[in-house]
Amino acid sequence: MAEPKNDDFLEDVDAAEAEEYADVMAEDDDEAMELDELRAERDALRDKFMRALADAENARKRSEKDRREAEQYGGSRLARDLLPVYDNMSRALAAANEEQKEISAALLEGVELTLRELTHVFKKHGIEPITPKVGDPFDPQTHQAMFEAPVPGTKKGEIIQVSAEGFMLHDRLLRPAQVGVSSTPAS
Repeated sequence: MAEPKNDDFLEDVDAAEAEEYADVMAEDDDEAMELDELRAERDALRDKFMRALADAENARKRSEKDRREAEQYGGSRLARDLLPVYDNMSRALAAANEEQKEISAALLEGVELTLRELTHVFKKHGIEPITPKVGDPFDPQTHQAMFEAPVPGTKKGEIIQVSAEGFMLHDRLLRPAQVGVSSTPAS
């Protein structure tokens, strides 16, 4: 009589256990892969959130800077347009001789008061005049050379004539002072 093989039964049990172990491991691998995917997605969303937060902060800072600049320099076009008015009033006062001053004293006083008030308004809004004097050195940052001429007794680069005052709006140049500059004197 043939004896039943117990080894076949054991092999079936071992195969079933191996198959069950492989299923459990596959499930664990699937869970681990899903967990890794979720972590990667979380990290990507965190990165997007931090970038959006940084963009919002940068936009806030940029808008604050733009607001400050608009507040300080927003009237620069109007100020530039008023500079010829200032120049003309100054020229009118400088052109009046003694006889005209006696005849038109009230008119000239009105022009002088208006010019003084305009100067006061300029200062109130941060507009400061640049008033170079004859003999001062030429500064290309605040002066505009209208002409250059050799003048005996001067050094090269000295201001020999002031045509018009310049103006600064806070720390920005609104208009350079217009000047004549000495070149090397002809010998």
